[in-house]
This record gives sequence, structure tokens and C-alpha cells, in this order.
Amino acid sequence: MKDERGSGNRLKDSKSPYLLQHADNPVDWYPWGDEAFEKAKREDKPIFLSIGYSTCHWCHVMEHESFEDREVARLLNATFVCIKVDREERPDIDEIYMSVCQMMTGRGGWPLTIIMTPEKQPFFAATYIPRESRYGMTGLLELIPRIRQLWENRRHEVESAAKQITVALSEVKQTTSDQGLNEGMLKAAYEALATRFDKRNGGFGGAPKFPSPTNLAFLLRYWRRYADPKALEMVEKTLRTMRLGGIYDHVGFGFHRYSTDAEWRIPHFEKMLYDQALLLIAYSEAYQATHKPFYAQTAREIATYVLRDLKAPCGGFYSAEDADSEGEEGKFYTWMISELEKPLGKADARRVAKIFNCSEHGNFTEQAGASPRNVLYRGPGENGALGIDEKELAAYIEKVRQKMFAVKALGARPLRDEKILTDWNGLMIVALAKSGAILGESTYIEAARQAASFILDEMVMDDGRLLHRYYDGDKAIDGYIQVLIWRWVQPTRLWLLVGGIPRIHKRY
Repeated sequence: MKDERGSGNRLKDSKSPYLLQHADNPVDWYPWGDEAFEKAKREDKPIFLSIGYSTCHWCHVMEHESFEDREVARLLNATFVCIKVDREERPDIDEIYMSVCQMMTGRGGWPLTIIMTPEKQPFFAATYIPRESRYGMTGLLELIPRIRQLWENRRHEVESAAKQITVALSEVKQTTSDQGLNEGMLKAAYEALATRFDKRNGGFGGAPKFPSPTNLAFLLRYWRRYADPKALEMVEKTLRTMRLGGIYDHVGFGFHRYSTDAEWRIPHFEKMLYDQALLLIAYSEAYQATHKPFYAQTAREIATYVLRDLKAPCGGFYSAEDADSEGEEGKFYTWMISELEKPLGKADARRVAKIFNCSEHGNFTEQAGASPRNVLYRGPGENGALGIDEKELAAYIEKVRQKMFAVKALGARPLRDEKILTDWNGLMIVALAKSGAILGESTYIEAARQAASFILDEMVMDDGRLLHRYYDGDKAIDGYIQVLIWRWVQPTRLWLLVGGIPRIHKRY
């Protein structure tokens, strides 16, 4: 293998915000394509594939530690042909190699790191890798020379392992059940969720904990079908504790990606469009099932965030907001006590700190250690300890929230990923249409109509192809759902999807 740099980073002409973040790295990144694989075959080098997305905190960490570092870049360029993939632009590639990572390591996540042959057969998989070895993790400075030695001196073992992994993955993909959906499968799914349910905190399993709104949608329908009160109890417990927890943005609204703890208190702070869509549906349907205003209010707050911060002038919806701002994870969403005192004054700052469990020492623990910053969260049943009834507390929180929001609006916001994805917009169109019908909010239905019109006008080609990504006027990447009924749908302007919604009954 030649120890030489390639001809330079090739991401500068990309329209992906994630790839553009890496365009100035000293790593000789290639986008996914024939050029990279042909180079790997020609120079007899393995592929270093790195998959992530623009608002991913640990993707930023790995970039700053390693991909911006000239010594790591020198080793990467000498040993591999390096490829960067935006998982949101290419979910097809991400799905394949995430399956590889889960099969090889038992876990997954981003950034996703795959090392493979020029024939795209993987033989190493990991997620975040530090620059130097620590905490039991092998660092890139140690790992890369090991991989190079294996590739040069034990190639037959590497290629044999890669072929075995490829075969195993193919077998997993081909394993399907011929059995149709039946009562037994529904009850087995319910029992599996009930077994994993966290009775104390809501949700399923332990830390890290994801909202998993599709589980809640299933449980609501199971409750309706079988009149099982425990199914509804699991839904309500989860929705309530999430809304009170730090995974929810109590100042600007909307949900963060997931909680690093089992109590929903400390989140990873990125906000994704698809999470907002699925949770908007979950809270709207919970209100439809129970008539409890708490769920309707939360649904309206999610919609407020989406329409205020993620809606593009063209009518579509942007993809996400970052976890980081000013070089720190969660800075935009966390507070020091002194920061509370500026908009609120000392008396109200002390009261807000008590309501939201803030302290002078901070409750937000970062990877590097303790932080003086606080994540806002409430615990269930705290009203009595505060000596205030629910209605009075809600009015007070809204008053101080508006003051806090005004202060945050003046600060440095996290990066917003302004690419528009057809599939995620489809989820939000459904969410706004459904919630608008349930809650009687015509503005939501109109927003859904505008987004649908944008997709039909801009993302469907004359030959019926549906494109996946729109960014800065550029539309590209074939989608996997083709608009087969385009000629019929076009004149109706999706009336059947968002304009002709039948009357929704107040209960299931």
C-alpha cells in the first residue's frame, strides 16, 4: 500500500449539511460512489466508512477529536479510502451497515464506523471511536496501524471473515415469516412490552431511553380492541413522565432525541422532525382516548415548536436542530441559576429552580464531569410539596416561561439542518392533519396541506419518480416509494389526505 495522501477532500460540492461540515477536514473524504470504490481497488486499500448526521453530538465529538486532527488524518489517508455518508440522505446505506454493526457488536448508534473491502464486504464495525485509547476503547491512533498490518499481512483471514459476515447478514435479511398477523401475535407483542415496561418511570427498558411512540400507538389500539386498562396505563404513565422530564424542552417546547438516564431527566439535546411528528400523533391520540387536557396541551406545544422553528418558507419542514451550540452540548437548553435571575429576578429564579429541580451546582453531568448548568425537569406529584394547585402552577409556569424564552431567543441557537426530507415530511403531514382534526386546529391542517403541496410540486418528477432530499433549491436522490398514482393525485391536490378528512369521533 502506498503511504500517500489522496487528491483532497471531495465533499465541498455536496448539498448535504452533514457532509459540508466535514468538507474542510484534512481527511481525504469521498462521498459514496463509484469513484471511491474504484480508487480502493486500484490502490488495494480497504474502505473506512463513516456514517452520521448533522445534528448528532457524538458525530461532532469524533470530528473535533479525530477528523480535524492531522495525525489521525495522515493515518486514515495512508491506510484507507475514506467515505462519508449522511444517514438521513442515504437511509438505505445506513440500514445495511447499521445491521452489520448490530450483528457484530450487539449495539448500534452514530457515528457509525465500518471498515470493509473494496467490494463492500465489512470486517470491522464500531460507533464512536476516540482519538486515543481510553475507558477500555481502542483509539484510532492505535486501531489504524493494526488494521493496516492485518490488511497487508493476513489478508486471507480478513477477506474470509468479511465473506462470512456478508453471508450471515444475507441470511438474516432473508429470514421472513409466512405467517400472517393474528391474535396471538398481537398478544405476544403486548406481553413483550408489558414485560419491559418501567413501572416507576414509564417507557420501556432502562437507560438510555427512547420515547418509542410507535409502541404507544400499538398499546392504544390494543387497549381499544381488548378493553385492557393496563395498556392505557402504560401509555399514560409514559406520556406524562416524558412531558415532565428533561427530555422535553420546557421553555421552547418540543422533544429532544432521547434520555441518557431511565428517569427521562438528562437528554441528548438534538431535536428531530420525525420524533416531533410521531409524538404529536401520540399525544393527540391520548387526548382522543382520555379527554385529558394535559395531552392536548402537550400536542399543541409540539405543534407550536414545529410551526415556529422547523417550518420552511416553501411549506416543507426542516430536518432537525443540533444538540450543541457555542461548542457545548445542551448550552442553549440548560440554565445556571445566575441565568435564571436575569429575566426573572432572584425571588422568581429561586421558585423556578425549585419547580424544575435546579441547583447552584447544576444537575447536568457531561461526559467530562459535573457542570454548573441545569436541565429543567419536574417530578410527578410535586405540586403538593410546592404548596400550589395545578391550575395556578400552570399559569405561573407559562408566565415565567415566556420571559425565559425571550432571553433564549437572543442567544446563539443550535445549528438547524435545513434540508427537507420527503419521508419525514410525510410523517409531519400525517401528524398535523390528524392532530388538527382531533384538536379542532385548522391551522395544523392548513400547514399539512402546504407541506403536501410542496412535496407534490417539487419532489415528484414528470416520470413519477419521487425524490428524497431538497436543500437550498437542489432536489436529488431517488426515493424508494414511487408515485404510481401521480396522474390521479395531482388534480385533487391531496384533498383525500388533508382536505377531505372525515369527522373524527371524540373517543376511540
